[in-house]
Amino acid sequence: MIPKDLLKALRKIEISTKRLATEQLSGDYTSVFKGQGLAFREVRQYQAGDDVRNIDWNVSARSNDAYVKVFDEEREMTVMLVVDISRSGKFGTRGATKSRVAAEVAALCAFSAIKHNDRVGLILCTDQVEKIVPPKKGEKHAMRVVREILGAEPEHSGTDLNAALESLYKAVKRRSVTLVISDYFTQGYEHSLSLAASRHDVIPILLSDPRDLELPNVGLANFSDLETGEEVLVDTSSAEVREHYAASMRALREQQVAMFRKLGLDHCVVNTDEPYVSPLRALFRRRARRAHR
Repeated sequence: MIPKDLLKALRKIEISTKRLATEQLSGDYTSVFKGQGLAFREVRQYQAGDDVRNIDWNVSARSNDAYVKVFDEEREMTVMLVVDISRSGKFGTRGATKSRVAAEVAALCAFSAIKHNDRVGLILCTDQVEKIVPPKKGEKHAMRVVREILGAEPEHSGTDLNAALESLYKAVKRRSVTLVISDYFTQGYEHSLSLAASRHDVIPILLSDPRDLELPNVGLANFSDLETGEEVLVDTSSAEVREHYAASMRALREQQVAMFRKLGLDHCVVNTDEPYVSPLRALFRRRARRAHR
């Protein structure tokens, strides 16, 4: 039996994200994600203008003539959602928590994929892989993916993307478009991210709350780490303390963006206090412009 509050949240997300997928992201989704893969169709004789890289040397050697492999754009695609459900996702000071925004972003992408007859899969992670939902088609499956995210009760609390990225690389053999949705408050995952990106089209979706980047001036305040439970007393009235915190967080964000660029990955920052459709649409359109150059 699904709890009533979960059903209510599911229904609300279903209504809003289905409409957004149909009205605002449909064209962007098609232009960016369709035709990313190639499926083998046949071998035929070489013709002037054919790409020599497609020559089938085995067939050509047997036939004493040049033959090339012919490919078609794949009509179907796999979309994988890697969603961080660690306890830091419970944080949110304006609008919504990161976990709620993550669920809505994932739902929007899932319904966009299902609408175009693509498969959707899910990896839920903390510092371990909490659950894997194999890719399937259909609206019922998309709702299951959203339900798994909203209703998740993780066994662990920390954040470590390595386990999820390694599972993506090992378990999902077919190339997919993979959105990794997290606040990225973790380190040491560059190798795993690079490995996953060698097989899949990985797109980091970075969740951020305004208070991630700056401290409010509220005097002496007790701060608690949602993942470790560690508490620290901070004098937020000190301009020096607030600036040091802000500078540290800016440096962390710059390091993350530099890493994504180094690996050649598109990324997107989604803020909890702003509509998430705008940055997603901007991301899709950047990719579309590059794809059509």
